[in-house]
Amino acid sequence: MHAITYELKSYLMKKGLVIGGLSALIIISVLYAKQKPGKPIGKLENKTIELKCDAQNQELKTGDIIFQTSLSQQSKAIQLATRSKYSHCGLIFKEGNSYYVFEAVQPVKRTPLNKWIARGQDGKYVIKRLKNADQLLTGPVLAKMKQVCTQFNGKSHDLTFEWSDEKIYCSELIWKVYKRAGGLEVGKLQKLSNFDLKSDVVKKIMKQRYGNKIPTNETVISPAAIFDSELLTTVKSN
Repeated sequence: MHAITYELKSYLMKKGLVIGGLSALIIISVLYAKQKPGKPIGKLENKTIELKCDAQNQELKTGDIIFQTSLSQQSKAIQLATRSKYSHCGLIFKEGNSYYVFEAVQPVKRTPLNKWIARGQDGKYVIKRLKNADQLLTGPVLAKMKQVCTQFNGKSHDLTFEWSDEKIYCSELIWKVYKRAGGLEVGKLQKLSNFDLKSDVVKKIMKQRYGNKIPTNETVISPAAIFDSELLTTVKSN
C-alpha cells in the first residue's frame, strides 16, 4: 500500500513538472511573438524612443528660435535683470536629416539639437517661429542667414554685452542674423539701464564685468525681449 502511494506521488510530481514546463514555454513563446525576429525587448524600446524623437524633429524648421534656462554662472543674473526664466537662446538649422543650434557661447558655434536641449535646466525648452515664416523665410533669406552665421562662427562670447561684432552674445546673435538676412527686428532693443539691476546677484556680476563703470547707455537685446516679440509664435515646448 505504501509503495502504491509513493508511486502515485512520484507520478503526480512528474506530471506537475511537465505541465509547469509547458506553461513556461507557452509564456516565453507569447512574449517572443510580440518582438520582431532578432530584436531584444530593450532594443525595441530604444528604437521607439528614437522614432519619437525623429517625429518631433520633423516639426522643426530652419530659422526657429529655441530658448532654455541656462546653467551658466551668469544665468541667474540674466533671469533677475530681465525678469524672465529664459537666459539662453539659439537658432535652429536643419542639415540633411539632422538639426543643430547655432549659438553664442565660448566660442560661437553650432551644437547638435539634442545636446543643446540636454544642457539646459531639466532639459526644458521653448521653440518659437515667425508667424509668417513661410512667406518671409524664403530660400534666399535662409541662405543669407547661414552666411551671416558663418561670419560670426568662432567669435568670442561677449560677457560685457557690447553692441559690436567683435564679440557676441546669444540674443545679439539671433537679432543681428534676422536683421541682416531678412530686415526683421525680432525683439525690442533696450539700454542696459532698462533692466532691473538692484538684486545682489546682478550687482555682483556687474561688478565683476564692469568694475565701477557700468555702461548703462549700452544698447542691449535680451533673450526675454526676443521671447516676447510679437513677430513670433510658440510652436513647441516641453
